[in-house]
Amino acid sequence: MFIISLNYIVPLEELDKHMEAHVKYLKKYYAADVFIMSGRKVPRTGGIIIAQADSKEILEKIITEDPFHQHRLAEFEITEFLASQSHPDLKDLLK
Repeated sequence: MFIISLNYIVPLEELDKHMEAHVKYLKKYYAADVFIMSGRKVPRTGGIIIAQADSKEILEKIITEDPFHQHRLAEFEITEFLASQSHPDLKDLLK
């Protein structure tokens, strides 16, 4: 399991120009069962994506498709963790 932390490095007005493409990217990887949940940080300084992938390297490649990465709008940090517990309703969702 992975936590992807995005930190915005441009004004929100610039970021919002690419939001539709970013959401399309997110939906692609929700459909592929890679992304589990995502959302904005509060205050709006970045975002968080919870993901599952076979390796950090695969996830790094997936991140290169994000318009926020391609246009250098955010910095990305990946933290890998071993999920030892989860809510029972997530059992069928997690690999």
